[in-house]
Amino acid sequence: MKNLKEQFRRYLRLQKGLSPNTLEAYLHDVSLLFSWVEGEMEVTPSRPSQGKGEVIDSAASLIEESIDDKVKQLKLADLEAFSASLFDLGIAPSSHARILCGVRALYRFLEIDGYIDQDPSELLESPIQAKHLPEVLSTTEVDMLESAIDLSKWEGHRNRAIIEVLFSCGLRVSELVNLKLSQVYEEERYIRVMGKGSKERLIPISDKAIHELHLWYDYRNKMTIKKGEEDFVFLNRRGAHLTRTMILIMIKQYAKDAGIKKTISPHTLRHSFATALLEGGCSLRAIQAMLGHESIGTTEIYTHIDMTTLRDEIEHHHPRNSR
Repeated sequence: MKNLKEQFRRYLRLQKGLSPNTLEAYLHDVSLLFSWVEGEMEVTPSRPSQGKGEVIDSAASLIEESIDDKVKQLKLADLEAFSASLFDLGIAPSSHARILCGVRALYRFLEIDGYIDQDPSELLESPIQAKHLPEVLSTTEVDMLESAIDLSKWEGHRNRAIIEVLFSCGLRVSELVNLKLSQVYEEERYIRVMGKGSKERLIPISDKAIHELHLWYDYRNKMTIKKGEEDFVFLNRRGAHLTRTMILIMIKQYAKDAGIKKTISPHTLRHSFATALLEGGCSLRAIQAMLGHESIGTTEIYTHIDMTTLRDEIEHHHPRNSR
């Protein structure tokens, strides 16, 4: 028998179809609950006398099994105590809520697979989170970002193509670093990406983004590419595909060079893509499809951004507001 966490991993991977990053985040969150159970609740397994080597292995196994049993026996009050411990540790509300999301997924799995009769996490409340609007860049600021790139270096054309594809297609950074040449359909003017939960979607790509890709391909075609990496669009100097951290560092540096004071990340360009579409009259449903949001509620945040922009415009231009 695999231990409870391994069974949960298998459930997330095979039945829920979560991406590797989301899967590992859930397992990390659930590990916090297991650690809390181990520290808060005394675990004293009984065992028969055995040989010296067998005793050590058996004791570890019994402790693990006992912790698994304790987790299965937790009630709502226990989970609320665990949640309170997260608050006492000073964990941010957003991280706190994400951890409890992983805990709920664990107990849904336990109920579905018949380990428990009733899910104790159904009434577990998440902390109240202060709503904040994501930072966005205007088209002018995106142009400033691209203008800060030194095109005398080979990686400059790659980085300019990266920024243009992020802004033109609204990709997640994980989708960008895993984008393949075989997923870019230039004649049809769209790309095919694999999003969260291994869900595939098609996204139109602009002529400008295709132009920047062609400039990058001129350099890419001269590179020595690592075996197995031949189909990735964006490569580092060693011929391997990029990492999310590399993209983050690169964009932050260009923002600094361009004199942009906003705190931005690759995800800022995704927000900027959605906001530009909404301001241009695009429907929420279309934006939801292009971003790959499972719920329209996630997409609705951009209506708040648009209303904020509208309010700023009225305050700036309306005669009653002029000073």
